[in-house]
Amino acid sequence: MKLTPYEQEMLDGKYGPFKQAALEKVVQYAKALGAEELCEVSKATLYFGAHPYLETAGGKNYDEVFSRMYLCSDKTVPVGQFADECFSQTCVAPCDQYQYEPLHLTRELFEKNREYLNITREAGVSITGSCTPYLVGWIPLKGEHFVTTESSNVVMCNSVFGACGNSDGIEAAAWSAICGRTPKWGNHVMENRLGTVVYNIECPSKTALDWDIIGYTVGKKLPPHGVPVINGSFERPNIIKLKQCFASMATTSGAEMCHIVGFTPEAPTLEAALGGREPKAVFTITREDYEESLRCLCDRGSAPINIVALGCPHYTLEEIRDVALYIKGKKVAPGVDFFVWTDYATREMAVQNGYAGMIEEAGGQVMTSGCPLVMGKKNFEHAVGFVADGAKQAHYIRSDIASGTPVFYGDKYQCIDAAVAGVWKGEEA
Repeated sequence: MKLTPYEQEMLDGKYGPFKQAALEKVVQYAKALGAEELCEVSKATLYFGAHPYLETAGGKNYDEVFSRMYLCSDKTVPVGQFADECFSQTCVAPCDQYQYEPLHLTRELFEKNREYLNITREAGVSITGSCTPYLVGWIPLKGEHFVTTESSNVVMCNSVFGACGNSDGIEAAAWSAICGRTPKWGNHVMENRLGTVVYNIECPSKTALDWDIIGYTVGKKLPPHGVPVINGSFERPNIIKLKQCFASMATTSGAEMCHIVGFTPEAPTLEAALGGREPKAVFTITREDYEESLRCLCDRGSAPINIVALGCPHYTLEEIRDVALYIKGKKVAPGVDFFVWTDYATREMAVQNGYAGMIEEAGGQVMTSGCPLVMGKKNFEHAVGFVADGAKQAHYIRSDIASGTPVFYGDKYQCIDAAVAGVWKGEEA
């Protein structure tokens, strides 16, 4: 490894055991990858909070839990300060920061989650509870190196902002945020960012749901380690459509970057996106492919429902406004949990604009920090029918929800109609 004098001093323990332990892991990781040097990380999102998987670590306090789960060490290293040069903030958490009872969660989890987050906040990690950090100012720019624990955020930052990051995982992201370094490999190296697989779009591309389905379908067809290039006759997407596309693409594949010809910064042309090379494969996404993906996500027929989850990925203020205006004057059916998920900052804007009040008046709530997937089974084990407007949510919830419980997927307006009726009215099989 080629370490700078500062990195060597950190590795030798000059800046304390916390940073030393993190850099030791980064160096081990780099050697396993074959990386010869490190690069400086300026932004990080981190999967902190009292997530259920942390319970496997045991431990009498958070220092022990953090050491075992994030530093991968049986030796307890007290939580110290995260890197000053890396702005770090939290990704999603297993409980809303304000309430727990409507989510069918326990007060014990609520208090533990706040305790864990407060400890890391004191260590230098800002609490935002967002899977869409670019909506609240966390935006790594072209050439900037980042780490994140949200798969859709990896694709967004690499593809749209031209920043450089990999899907390193929860632990590796924590190491990098602590020491401000990550192995120089993968998407941190420019030649690795070139497209390899072309997708010609011949399916609907007008709505956010259309782009959700496009991402889901591209991911299903993407070969291992492929870098997709979207080409063809598609309607120009906006940030809402892109966040849906990239979330579903990262659900059905290991995609970390996606070029969109004539749209993303490294793909002004198809030739530029491919770096002048021939693609390894070319696919056409047809209307038939689109319909097949939709069938994978939405059960056929009609059925009673009692959980409606909007906001996967987290909603923008614009999307919350659309929900508020559509549901105004209506009432959610008795016994239906109707939640709109977003981050703290966007929720506050929704409150100030009256959108949250409109949703609450109708019997729903604007929630923060997570979603049913992150909250876990306690949040949805009472489901008789589950409705979502995110392909990622609909896809993953199937593996956790009780057998035989239908899962329905559609746009926000279909989901609101179901919440009001207490029934999903779909096509018969």
